[in-house]
Amino acid sequence: MKMLILMFCTVICSALCTQTTPTSSTVYPEEQGFVDANGVMIYYKLLGRGKPLLVVHGGPGASHDYFLPYLLPLARHYRLVFIDERGSGQSEKLEEVSAYTVDNMVEDVEAVRRALNLGQISLLGHSYGGVLAQAYALKYQKNLSHLILGSTFSSTKAMNDVLARIKQNIPSDARERVNKMESEGLYGHGKDYEKNRYTSDYMIAAWGDGYFPYLYQNRPDPNYDPVDNGKMAWDLYKEMWGEHGEFVIDGNLKSAEYTEQLSAIKIPTLIIAGDHDESDPSLSRTMHEKIGGSKLVILPRSGHMTFVDQPGLFQKSIEEFLGK
Repeated sequence: MKMLILMFCTVICSALCTQTTPTSSTVYPEEQGFVDANGVMIYYKLLGRGKPLLVVHGGPGASHDYFLPYLLPLARHYRLVFIDERGSGQSEKLEEVSAYTVDNMVEDVEAVRRALNLGQISLLGHSYGGVLAQAYALKYQKNLSHLILGSTFSSTKAMNDVLARIKQNIPSDARERVNKMESEGLYGHGKDYEKNRYTSDYMIAAWGDGYFPYLYQNRPDPNYDPVDNGKMAWDLYKEMWGEHGEFVIDGNLKSAEYTEQLSAIKIPTLIIAGDHDESDPSLSRTMHEKIGGSKLVILPRSGHMTFVDQPGLFQKSIEEFLGK
């Protein structure tokens, strides 16, 4: 009887081990931690195999979370390195908001690259992250093998022209509400816990009625909520974007004027945008003209969130550009 029980246990154990022990080729472990970057703790997440592809997010003041799970398939061929920029996501919040600048974030990216011993990297920046990626490339080009600029702009002045046109296309009743709320000031309203952010009414009018047609086209995120989109680093956003509304950048981000410097970028560069992008495709065409040998991809039926609207085409564009 004891022998039969022992044999039975052995069989069960063997079956369980077979079912739960993964093969190394199908498991992609995640590593996360913090890099002390020039006195600021920057959160990072690593996953995947292959040459490093560092990803910087938009906002400014969002986090790396919105890329997941859409960029996960790229982990099969590249070592994805996500960060939360200073003041954003899980990275350190700063008491002195004037330290939230593009130039400081460039140094944070470089500190992460060095601390993680990544060597030469590919750099992907989306939206504001694309502005950051350009600034990094203009200073640390030698550390890049490839540059990917997604749904972004090289001139705040040009982007402000686009934002003004988007505002004019808002349905008239919503545009009147937007103008009224902007004229009254967008901060300091409501209860104490509401005073350091946009009001819910403004989020709905600006990010709902105003932006939504330029965020998605082919596969609108059914969970998108303009108010929930307001979960972000407001102190950083106010400092960088500005405090006068969604349709003008008048914070310190207005210093981002790189168009005439882009010809200095000599590394392979891919520029991606949606044909209905909030960052109008004309902005991508300008960057394409300035960066010699760059490749331009305009994804069809796609808004600002190109990897949500056209995940297959987005992934294919990246893989064809970088090579598996």
